[in-house]
Amino acid sequence: MAKVTVALAQLEHGNTSSLKPQGGREGVLECRIDFGPGYRVYLGRDGETLVILLTGGTKKRQQRDIDAAQAMWTEYRRRKPTKRGGE
Repeated sequence: MAKVTVALAQLEHGNTSSLKPQGGREGVLECRIDFGPGYRVYLGRDGETLVILLTGGTKKRQQRDIDAAQAMWTEYRRRKPTKRGGE
C-alpha cells in the first residue's frame, strides 16, 4: 500500500499527470498505479480542487469501481451547496 500512499501524496502536491477521465461523465478521474494487480483510485475535480471519492480497486474490478465512483460523484455534486449572488 506504500505505492498508493505515494501516488496520493503526489496528487496532494499538485502532480496530476497520472489522472485521466473515466466513465464518460465530467468530473470523475482515475489515478492508475502500475504496481501489483494494477491499483486504481477514483477522484473528482471540483474546480481546481481534487476530491478523493474513497473508492478504488484493481484492474479486475475497474468497471464496477468506476460505476461506484460515478455514483459517489453524483451524490457529492447533489449535496454540495451552491453559491448565490457572489457569496
